[in-house]
Amino acid sequence: MSRFGILSFPGTGHLLPLTALGRELARRDHTVTVFQVADVEHMIRAAGLRFHQIGEQDFPLGTLRALDRQLSGLHGSDAMEFVFERIRQNSQIVLQDAPGAIRSEGVDALIVDQAEFAGGSVAENLGLPFVTAILTLPLNLHSSVPFYGSQFGEKMATARRYANGHLRLGLIKSNILALINRHRRRWGLQTKTGLNACGSDLAQVAQVPAPFDFPNRNVPSCFHYTGPFFDGAGRREISFPWSKLDQSRPLIFVSMGTLQNGSEWVFRVVAEACAEFPVQTVISLGGGLLPEIFDELPGDPIVVRYAPQLALLSRAALTIFHGGLNTALESLAHGVPMIAIPVTFDQPGVGARLVSTGTGKMVPIHDLTAKRIRTEIREILADERYRSNAKLLQEHVSSVNGPKRAADIIEDAIASAPLPFSRASRHYAGSSAQ
Repeated sequence: MSRFGILSFPGTGHLLPLTALGRELARRDHTVTVFQVADVEHMIRAAGLRFHQIGEQDFPLGTLRALDRQLSGLHGSDAMEFVFERIRQNSQIVLQDAPGAIRSEGVDALIVDQAEFAGGSVAENLGLPFVTAILTLPLNLHSSVPFYGSQFGEKMATARRYANGHLRLGLIKSNILALINRHRRRWGLQTKTGLNACGSDLAQVAQVPAPFDFPNRNVPSCFHYTGPFFDGAGRREISFPWSKLDQSRPLIFVSMGTLQNGSEWVFRVVAEACAEFPVQTVISLGGGLLPEIFDELPGDPIVVRYAPQLALLSRAALTIFHGGLNTALESLAHGVPMIAIPVTFDQPGVGARLVSTGTGKMVPIHDLTAKRIRTEIREILADERYRSNAKLLQEHVSSVNGPKRAADIIEDAIASAPLPFSRASRHYAGSSAQ
């Protein structure tokens, strides 16, 4: 059996699906080690996987919480730039620390998050085969396919600000590529021409189901659609006041994820809109705010810092959320239609797919009002087609089994990969990687 290593961006939305995939591989008697910063050790170990710390000097315990707090109040291009700067910082840690850590664990192959652009270069330097796990929307899309926040639903004050936002983002991307190429030259590897070139040539597995994507795709032959990477296990127990749920009313589940959840007014607007309907609303704050500041919301919703999302979605009639892909896929897995309030990154692209597939609606955060959300809630609750379309996607998701399908592809790709070095020479290559 193989010894797999996982490299990824240290965000909950990346680690939850990756650890589910890791558990599937571990069930097949592979050893799976996640190389990550100290702040997420508890999450990795709770998922039942091995943990190896990297970034001890540059990313001490508590750093991730501070960065998430900064990001929670940002929108649009500002949030996008912040995320890509974090990707650059994480790439620096991976390039510096991961080679030695991977070598010490005797890893045979790597699974690299699409958002961890440096991971493939580390694999090449060590002579290891690697596959790319795509946890957000695929980055290698045709230009007409919605992805970035600056493409959809974002109001810019002036054309100059719009252009400046793209220039700043382009500069950060260039800095990431330059960082990777500096290390590649040092390791004697050919430089990369762009970030899209950092993916695996063996296999790229996306947790997006094919029916949830657009037809205009520019993906390599090794690209595979699978399904959501979750198995209902490996998540920490979350207490919830189940006795407060009213079984006689439809449930609306509200979440703005774990990163862009610091805008108090968004939760207040959504609660005001929901209060006009004979529903019960559950608001999960995702750790960004405290429930105590929402004591007197209209409609008396249940407000909790964290919620057992999968259990609540099994009862929900509607999800109102930030457009995060994991919540979208988990809602579809339960046949629940959605309203997306995209903030940044790939969230507008997720919202566009809800509209395209007839499984939901999208309200850009800059257009958010109680009246607008109320209109969308009324339409979705009254029109059975939204739930029917969500049920069709649910049938597809349940027929695929995302983690199992992805693990099959990964095993086949690694088994057929021509290794450029023997184990001994791989260890030798890694010894110069520090």
